Amino acid sequence: MVGAGIGGVTAAVALEQCGWQVTVLERSAELGEVGAGISVWPGAAAVLEELGVEGVAKAARLGEAAGMRRWDGRWIVEAAELGIELPVMLHRAQLHQLITDRLGPAVTIHTGATVTGLTQDADGVTVTATRVGSGGAASGEAGAGGLEPGSAEYRAELVVAADGIRSGIRGLLAPEYQGPRYSGYTAYRGIAELEVEDSGGETWGRGQRFGFAKLIDGRIYWYATANREPGGADDDVKTLFANWHEPIPALLAATPNVLRNDIYDLPTPLLPFVHGRVLLLGDAAHAMTPNMGRGACSAIEDAGALARVLRAGKDLTAYDAERRPATTKLVKRSHQIGVLGQLDSKFACTLRDAVLSVGGKTAGLLAKRRKVEQSPV
Repeated sequence: MVGAGIGGVTAAVALEQCGWQVTVLERSAELGEVGAGISVWPGAAAVLEELGVEGVAKAARLGEAAGMRRWDGRWIVEAAELGIELPVMLHRAQLHQLITDRLGPAVTIHTGATVTGLTQDADGVTVTATRVGSGGAASGEAGAGGLEPGSAEYRAELVVAADGIRSGIRGLLAPEYQGPRYSGYTAYRGIAELEVEDSGGETWGRGQRFGFAKLIDGRIYWYATANREPGGADDDVKTLFANWHEPIPALLAATPNVLRNDIYDLPTPLLPFVHGRVLLLGDAAHAMTPNMGRGACSAIEDAGALARVLRAGKDLTAYDAERRPATTKLVKRSHQIGVLGQLDSKFACTLRDAVLSVGGKTAGLLAKRRKVEQSPV
């Protein structure tokens, strides 16, 4: 296993439960995730439950139906008009910890290990990794052990590459692949130390968006986007959204730390997820923009699909056949939502908001109709 993010540790749990001995190579010095919120949708929640990951419901808050507004607070689509399934919201680091808590004695994690080479033959795969400093760990306990710096080789029957959007394994497998493409906008994220009555939702402006949701402890996870050149100078996000409706300025004022990331995804067609005995998983396979909140959940679902394939004794290509079409749709749809949301022409935004308003009302009516039709007589 290469990579110990949410997708990697979920896959490690799944492989261990399938009877495998698992070695995880993580390039970061420590395990963990950045301090931001995450949506866990029903499909991913079902995989976690099947794997015995406990405490997700206790650590999470059920998402509330939240609408869409203009920058000045006027509603485009009100919450009551929406008829959609809802995720649960929790802190990303909490979810990562809940999953790593499920790791057993058959999983060993080495931190500070960067993969530099990979070769396959009929019997297995050899992975070469460079270790930096002390980075041995057992069962997710970073810091235990203590590996000497230098290079090491690992021999495996199967390698799962869960090493992110800039996957080194993907680069070794397909150096001709274009790799990540810039979306045209930057994202900002933070946790506001503030409780508000507003249930959250998204606000769309011209070339900028802002969304927020409550966590179980009452704090607010928020995210924002703005059209920018990649690698540009840091902006003051408080200034960017200073004139937007409340509670947006208040949330920003109550946020001690802001994360900023230029947003990239992988262009389609996606590479095959299976290359001999090497599998791509999560962002390494299908990195998508965050517009649907499905990236980490898709990685969790990848791990669930891999476990099903292994338990059934199917050829590994069955994993690709199930997951590549499904995630390709998500990559495309999320990219399209980003294009729509980041429009900056006044005319285009006015037309967009009007169409979304009508579409939201229609979707709400159809959802109510389905509920009536499905209700017992």
